[in-house]
Amino acid sequence: MFAKGENTQLYRILVRDLVLKCSIGIHAHELLAPQRVRVNVDMAVFEQAGPQSDDIANVVSYEDIIEGIKTMLANGHINLVETLADKIAALCLTDDRVNSVRVRVEKLDVYAEAASVGIEIERRRD
Repeated sequence: MFAKGENTQLYRILVRDLVLKCSIGIHAHELLAPQRVRVNVDMAVFEQAGPQSDDIANVVSYEDIIEGIKTMLANGHINLVETLADKIAALCLTDDRVNSVRVRVEKLDVYAEAASVGIEIERRRD
């Protein structure tokens, strides 16, 4: 179990530079073919109360987050990177142990002159 309170300890779970193809964008050419996006996720997670054990059930699994993102991208076209980032944040916050999440979504192939374009959002548990 985890404890929330003034002196609650947090740890971070990171997904860095996850590059996937997805159908995203508002322009006609973006509807024709998937494009590469890079996703970064940084979750602040409440530590488990009491003794720690070496059991996956005691932590938020980055594997579950990555698989959830892949499933989300497979479910059809998304118009805006803002929408995708918000959906990823909501996915992370479905686990009560996640206190806050920062999500960055970048399109990698939009401008030859730029490595990427995108957004970063932060969401907190109420």
